Amino acid sequence: VYFFFLVFNRKTGEPPLINGWIPYLGKALIFRKDAYKFLLDQQKKFGDIFTVHIAGRYITFIMDPFQYVYVIRNSKQLEFHEFANKMASKTFDYPALSRGKFPELKENLHRIYQYLQGKPLDIISDHMMKNLQDIFEWKCSQATDWETEKMYKFCCSVMFEASFVTLYGRVPAADGHKVISEIRDKFIKFDASFPYLAANIPIELLGATKKVRKELIHHFLLQNMTKWLGGSKVVQARQDIFEKYELLGDYDKAAHHFAFLWASVGNTIPATFWAMYYLLRHPEALAAVRDEIDHLLQSTGQKRGPTYNIHLTREQLDNLVYLESALNESLRMCSSSMNIRISQEDFVLKLEGNQEVVLRKGDWIALYPQILHMDPEVYEDPKEYKFDRYIENGKKKTTFYKAGRKLKYFLMPFGSGISMCPGRFLAMNEMKMFLFILLSHFDVELAENKSVRLDNSRMGLGILLPDVDIAFRYKLRS
Repeated sequence: VYFFFLVFNRKTGEPPLINGWIPYLGKALIFRKDAYKFLLDQQKKFGDIFTVHIAGRYITFIMDPFQYVYVIRNSKQLEFHEFANKMASKTFDYPALSRGKFPELKENLHRIYQYLQGKPLDIISDHMMKNLQDIFEWKCSQATDWETEKMYKFCCSVMFEASFVTLYGRVPAADGHKVISEIRDKFIKFDASFPYLAANIPIELLGATKKVRKELIHHFLLQNMTKWLGGSKVVQARQDIFEKYELLGDYDKAAHHFAFLWASVGNTIPATFWAMYYLLRHPEALAAVRDEIDHLLQSTGQKRGPTYNIHLTREQLDNLVYLESALNESLRMCSSSMNIRISQEDFVLKLEGNQEVVLRKGDWIALYPQILHMDPEVYEDPKEYKFDRYIENGKKKTTFYKAGRKLKYFLMPFGSGISMCPGRFLAMNEMKMFLFILLSHFDVELAENKSVRLDNSRMGLGILLPDVDIAFRYKLRS
């Protein structure tokens, strides 16, 4: 590929600029094709700090994980929320959260995330556990012998319904399953266009996406939501806040609820798939995790099987070290989030070792943790799945090193600092509970021998999807 570097017009102290030869696009196409490889190539040429022109933006990448802390702690000069709010309002079709029009709406919504921590997290996790068991019980009633299904479709069906019912409540109609399936099918269609919407491509160019989005938002209009039974406190609290803002129309409120649903399942579904896929690909991992699950049930006097109600405390979930390690390992391998900050003013970012980066107002700063997750200095054989990578002497391993120095950040699937996912504790609990019920109720095995790869079209946006689906079989454990 022919390209050139524009190094003139740079101020002293600004990183080298890598500018593509296509006007406006810059390096967007090559970055989108394989961001991980592209960034490693640039690091070899230019060192740990460089600026890339991508689709009209100048993004400065900080590649050294020891420097992450200096970016993360500068939350006043390096802001995230404004960027996230703009992107979300465009993607999910609600008005931007401007202070003038909606004073303190952003802060009020942020405060609600307390319902996803501490004691309220225990309550919502208990509901999720019960809903997962109900769905698995319904699956069991249909599985008399070996049942074969596509794995991604299975994870999507179970996790979507359990999350929907936990957050928004049960659809009381006799065909409640069917109604949620219809919402899920539309959700999948919308989600396929999500990377394009996030890349600022007008929705009018994306086929039926605009129509599908409108239909999805209509499900969350107040007259529909009031029919659903037993929704969560977090959604109720959001509803209460929206009611205080007269300038928010019914459609706008519904769009906010839809955005919250996407945030709840958009990454959890593929992450659940990868956790299950890697366990089934590695019999020794599957055996270790299943032993741990069986041992917990035995020690707490609980019986396994679809007719028994399993209850797990947060402490019990946290003590499943093999399950958590296996889950963390799959997250390490499949997460590809880009942590973005935007410079609020012209300023000098001071880094370790007397390094300084001159930033202009509006410049983007990016951390790309996938580089860290795949660093052979931090993780031996990083392309290999090692289910016990996060265990040491039977306990959780939390110390990882690079160049002999301990890393503060070594696993970052949920972002960092002010941009860290507020639902991360619930997401981890949900995935653990899904695997717990699956492995305690069923014998599970792959039904076809093909390798599934990461689909790179969501590079920088969270958990990567699989490039193909794969069949697996399950039957009730004897």
